[in-house]
Amino acid sequence: MTKNKAIMIGAGLANMAAAVYLIQEGRWNGNQITFYSLDDHGSNDGSAANDAADEYWNKNHPLENTKGFVARGGRMLNYRTYVDLMDLLSRVPSATEPGMTAAEDTRDFDAHHRTFDKARLMEGGKGILNAGKLGLNNKDRLKLTELILMPDSKEEKLDNVTIADYFQDDPHIFETHFWYMWETTFAFRTQSSAQELRRYMHMMIYEFTQIEHLVGVNRTRYNQFESMMLPLINYLKDQGVNIILNRRVTDFDFKDTPMQDEITVTGLTMTNTETNEKEHVDVDDDTAVIFTNGSITDSATLGDYNTPAAENMDYGAAASLWKKATARFYNLGNPDKFFNDRNASEWSSFTLTTSNHVLLNEITRITTQVPGNALNSFLSTSPITPLGHKDVNMSIVVHHQPHFTTQKPNESVIWGYFLYPRRRGEFVQKEYIKMTGKEMAEELIGQLSKVDPGPGNIMDKKQEILDSIINCIPVYMPYASALFNNRAKSDRPKVIPQHSTNLAFTGEFVEQPYQMVFTEQSAVRSGEIAAYHFAGVPMAKLVKNKRYDRDPKTLAKATKKMFE
Repeated sequence: MTKNKAIMIGAGLANMAAAVYLIQEGRWNGNQITFYSLDDHGSNDGSAANDAADEYWNKNHPLENTKGFVARGGRMLNYRTYVDLMDLLSRVPSATEPGMTAAEDTRDFDAHHRTFDKARLMEGGKGILNAGKLGLNNKDRLKLTELILMPDSKEEKLDNVTIADYFQDDPHIFETHFWYMWETTFAFRTQSSAQELRRYMHMMIYEFTQIEHLVGVNRTRYNQFESMMLPLINYLKDQGVNIILNRRVTDFDFKDTPMQDEITVTGLTMTNTETNEKEHVDVDDDTAVIFTNGSITDSATLGDYNTPAAENMDYGAAASLWKKATARFYNLGNPDKFFNDRNASEWSSFTLTTSNHVLLNEITRITTQVPGNALNSFLSTSPITPLGHKDVNMSIVVHHQPHFTTQKPNESVIWGYFLYPRRRGEFVQKEYIKMTGKEMAEELIGQLSKVDPGPGNIMDKKQEILDSIINCIPVYMPYASALFNNRAKSDRPKVIPQHSTNLAFTGEFVEQPYQMVFTEQSAVRSGEIAAYHFAGVPMAKLVKNKRYDRDPKTLAKATKKMFE
């Protein structure tokens, strides 16, 4: 059902994409589109710490130290799979590189800074591990092959099956280099969805042959806000799109109809988070409502060098609104599967800013690689999982510098994360979630000291490094891995639900054929589908996605790699 106006609930990548496609493919004017959102960066963020401290989720947790920079996370790109994303970025100018589109900017930077990770896995007493040896046995290979060969038509066999369930007769796989790399590259856990793991096995099957070096990873020139979101925001504002921030949409008005499955939004209730006043917006028959129904960064909170990040128990702005819709209609999924099990979804990260390059140079020496190549994961030297296995303690990403356009030449920015924030540090005897920024930095230095090949040891420079830290900002994210939570296919709504006349869902909590979540690809494609539907653009014009799981050469290479 075509429309001539759109209201966007949420201003993350998915809805930004929808707006661009409405303008460029639907031939809409920008003033036909209005956004209502708490912020305009979604999960593709990055900013000065003093800017982030003033945002909605942090207002009740004021920071003493607002120096330095913060990025709650960052997702790695891959040109081969993220074709919809690259199409989107090719449509808008770069925010930092004159004369280039955002796609050309990224490709230019990436061509001159290719990824080749030489220290993907490290372990105390062993140093850099030969992660190219995946460590699979025949049972592991059989179970993975069954997953890879499972056709789309049989995927529902994995409804409500965790990865641990799927491999219940094969716990050995959780002791392999393959699992440690897959776990930390993509943020899977044993209690995550086997259905989603299958999709990754299908869409990222070519990573089997290169995961230890991450040569398939592409990166933006700067943080993902400045290199991806800002170009979209600038373009949409230039087109006359109205982006209204500091609004938390709290409820829908739906049309009363004889058939209870007909979905027609007639109004929205929201809170102005600056004034705390209620506002109402009518939705007429000519307006589409495009809603990002879940956010992995909702309810995230910041700490600082001397303060741990507080735990915010809010269910999440987007998920709360989604739940209101599911209370009215029966075919819109089940948000509790994703937002009511923090044990399966939470993690903590930190962004460390230093006033010199001493720490950066020490990491370069220990890992034997320059900044911009690495996702370094530190394995425990003793069992730490419920299965009695070793596992990854923490992971870090050492960005190419500068990572922010306003970063001074002498400053360095490093990001890291703890996939299991309730585990305890090895050098700071606290749960990660309870650590200050300083304690997270001390834990990092300790982990580096375990794998330091010498001569000397990074511990010799511990005080010098601590003295150089401008800030280390812990971030607690209760829903960072929520999109991987165990689920059935029916637990997520389709982009265009059956019997919907004007409501579409976008982002990482919608069900799309074969798409994998936690990627800019799936986010952009959902927005593209919503835009084409309401603008009357044939779905045949959607960007074509190659299925590498159906490519014989790719499958042959992956099979060979399994036996190395």
